[in-house]
Amino acid sequence: IIILRFHIPFEKQYYSNMKKILLFASGTGSNVENIIQYFKNHHDIIIVGVFTNNPHAKVLEKAKNYNVPTLVFDREELSEDFVLKKVTELKPDLIVLAGFLWKFPEHIIAEYPNKIINIHPALLPKYGGKGMYGMKVHQTILDNKEKETGITIHYVNEHYDEGEFIFQQKVTIEDCASADEIAAKIHELEHKHFPQIIERLLITNH
Repeated sequence: IIILRFHIPFEKQYYSNMKKILLFASGTGSNVENIIQYFKNHHDIIIVGVFTNNPHAKVLEKAKNYNVPTLVFDREELSEDFVLKKVTELKPDLIVLAGFLWKFPEHIIAEYPNKIINIHPALLPKYGGKGMYGMKVHQTILDNKEKETGITIHYVNEHYDEGEFIFQQKVTIEDCASADEIAAKIHELEHKHFPQIIERLLITNH
């Protein structure tokens, strides 16, 4: 049985006049940590929570280290109203999927049109869709002897990796001999560009 609770109390009055980011993740949380670091001293934007479907995810410890509230949920709570209720309480201006592996539910997407974004470790529409994430993407790209790959930041809709593109960045991988080497180049792109695109979307009210 998973005990669902916020690990750190939410202080709503603290960020009432700031743009609010809510992060969803499933794993180690390298992008989450990078985003938290980027915005930790920002005057206009704040991270209001990290939600995860994985009670053992390393991202929980990383969020705790920065005093960012966390919530763990299961599949039923995501598909019903529990997670939506918790999201609504926080009133996020942008929901960011940063390594979140489950399909995002349509009823939450409907409540937050063009306010949910995801990052994919390839140049969509290639190498996207169900089951294509993380090292699976990099290994497939290596096996197919691609000369370049990259990242895609896109809005989330009801289909895997099919939402409107916001940003893409390419990188050459002709010198890469392993999926790990490709992953390292992709992480570098993600860490450089993802926080900047998030900031741009919030500040310009896109």
